[in-house]
Amino acid sequence: MQLRDEFVQTVLGLVRVRVGGSGPAMVFWPSLLMDGSMWAAQAEHFGTAHTVLLVDPPGHGASAPLTAPFDFEQCAQTIVQVLDRFGLDAVDYVGNSWGGMIGGTVAARYPDRIRSAVLMNCTASPAGLRQKVEFTVLTQLARLRGGIRPPLRKPAVDAFVGPTTRRERPEVVAKIEAALARVDVSAARWAVASVVPRRPDQLALLGAVRSPVLVVAGRQDATFPVAETRLMAEAIPGARFVVLERAAHLAALEAPAEVNALIEEFLSR
Repeated sequence: MQLRDEFVQTVLGLVRVRVGGSGPAMVFWPSLLMDGSMWAAQAEHFGTAHTVLLVDPPGHGASAPLTAPFDFEQCAQTIVQVLDRFGLDAVDYVGNSWGGMIGGTVAARYPDRIRSAVLMNCTASPAGLRQKVEFTVLTQLARLRGGIRPPLRKPAVDAFVGPTTRRERPEVVAKIEAALARVDVSAARWAVASVVPRRPDQLALLGAVRSPVLVVAGRQDATFPVAETRLMAEAIPGARFVVLERAAHLAALEAPAEVNALIEEFLSR
């Protein structure tokens, strides 16, 4: 499917959105250190009956570099500005990790803009000390080395994939390594700082969500374990919770057919 590049001016700078298909709109926001290409399999699948919008998050992909930290409200405003730019009243939203966290923020603060939400491999809890230290050290070392280069790439990949993907899906590992190699650390470090050590506790906020929500966890996710993601689901009234046994932190990239079927079934409800 052909996707065209559009650029939207937002509170967090110029953001690239890749757009294609026709029909009810679906907006996709990926994980930290990934760009909109993470959702290629979903765009191909859902673009036959939906308008798909793949967001390069601020500081990632072809979006403008970040120059300062941000808060989650600014990310939510970015989504609203994207919807306004394309004249969309309400959309089905799909987010992974950072994208899943922001999906919860938008659904709670701008309930009329989210028709339904699929929040994958994410959390509503603040970062623990270990995660803060690990991501801070990784970011500092990457800046010193001029990027996420070996030997830093292995621990970065390990934060995303589990043993099943390491063993059975070498093409997925290669895609993740290629995405990490493209990261502009000087720009993305502000996103890392904002999404990891500065991450807010959103558990109380999510009680305001009224849209149908599917929360998805990966059994092998070392970044956000199942118990942590389950807490997020329990904070959202009426949310459905599903665990994918053979996926880790990037389920849509690791198990696209399974994820596509899961989203399809959820939307059909």
